[in-house]
Amino acid sequence: MSSTSSPGRARRRRPLVASAGLAVLAAAALSACSTTAPGASSSGGSGVITVVAAENFWGSLAQQLGGSHVKVTSIINNPDSDPHDYEPTAADGRDIAGAKLAIVNGVGYDAWATKLAEANPSSSRTTLTVGDLVGAKDGDNPHRWYNPDNVRQVIDQITADYKKIDPADASFFTTQHDTVINQNLKAYFDAIASIKATYSGTPVGASESIFAMLSPALGLNLLTPPAFLTDISEGGDPSAQDKATIDHQIKSKQIKLYVYNSQNATPDVQAQVNEAKAAGIPVSTITETLTPAGASFQDWQVAQLNALRQALAQASAS
Repeated sequence: MSSTSSPGRARRRRPLVASAGLAVLAAAALSACSTTAPGASSSGGSGVITVVAAENFWGSLAQQLGGSHVKVTSIINNPDSDPHDYEPTAADGRDIAGAKLAIVNGVGYDAWATKLAEANPSSSRTTLTVGDLVGAKDGDNPHRWYNPDNVRQVIDQITADYKKIDPADASFFTTQHDTVINQNLKAYFDAIASIKATYSGTPVGASESIFAMLSPALGLNLLTPPAFLTDISEGGDPSAQDKATIDHQIKSKQIKLYVYNSQNATPDVQAQVNEAKAAGIPVSTITETLTPAGASFQDWQVAQLNALRQALAQASAS
């Protein structure tokens, strides 16, 4: 799914974890229910909060917000792993069982993580489910990390959870929060505002529902049929009518830019990319998880936004 992954890999959903498999993972995790990082404390000011994030885009923010006061483990940290399809291991169950804070995306995106948390209940663990926080339910667009307003909400909630877990260090977490918003993510928020100010109203197309979360913040007019976006994102088969609509949008140049998730380049998507290039329509890529591996949330997002801005500039000049 990174720049080194196969560009033609098509996502197909498979059962996330069987009940029997989940029971095995739960049993394996029970012995770790009280595990914390060395010196960790749920109430003192000298401990380290153990945090487990189902995905590394939330884990990156959790680490920045906690600094030296947290130890963050991201389960999905390989660009070639698909969070939709991920099959958890016993080690993942132990990590979640022993966490003081577990961060799960929810909205049907990582049901395996929710099941692991529910299979290992702990009164000393706080579980932050992003979908619940932002009021999204199963069936809604799960890609909340591409919604800048939701990103802010998650940042605020992680900080609040850190303060609840470790009230003695509340002032430290307040400082970290302000640093992340005003410094670490400044280029991210500035890039979004700049694109909106310059290119608001530009008609664009996209390959899947990830971009449906970002395009409103950028002020772009996403013309791709919503059902097509969802079908590609969820591994379904788009309708012939939707594909014909997109083909017409490209060939008649109703859209000025095509944005696609390079980690999910299905044959239908690849055909549209080729058609857009043939029509002289700029193509910009985005990815579902941190790319390259080890990148921070903001470095990843800003690189994509800058590439998108360059493509929009090219489109407006043609």
